[in-house]
Amino acid sequence: MRHHWKAFFARHEPHCGSVQVGLKSGAGGMLGMGLVGGAAAFTSLPLLIAPFGASAVLLFGHPSSPLAQPANVIGGYALSVTVGIVFALLFPGAWWAAALGVGLAILAMLLLRVSHPPAGAVPVLMAASPIDPFELSGIVIAGAICLVAVASLYHRLPPRHHDYPRRAG
Repeated sequence: MRHHWKAFFARHEPHCGSVQVGLKSGAGGMLGMGLVGGAAAFTSLPLLIAPFGASAVLLFGHPSSPLAQPANVIGGYALSVTVGIVFALLFPGAWWAAALGVGLAILAMLLLRVSHPPAGAVPVLMAASPIDPFELSGIVIAGAICLVAVASLYHRLPPRHHDYPRRAG
């Protein structure tokens, strides 16, 4: 029984490599979210949504992860937006529709191999938000594209520690 608890506290994540890599990753996350926040202030659109903070962790902290690749980020958000719209329109305000939406979004992302965990929050966001689901879908897709674009450019800056996006092969 004692060894069972060790599994909860064991760290399986590889070391980031150096303080320099960690600093660059953190600065990238600040830049990405700062640009999304600036776009929110400039356009008066609510672009600062919680799932984007989680996406920034993957895009800037773990850019080699399959879950951080552009197809996963944009595809995962697109699938979750689609599921979220359907459930928000069919069952407006129903708490259980958010739960069903998350489950269906997970299924769709896994089947199409575009899993992006932060995107799983979108059906909940759509069920709970007073914003029109179609307007919110545009906001989510625009923000996802913006974060991927920033990450693509940022990871090309020296010092280069990661190839982003990962090369196929």
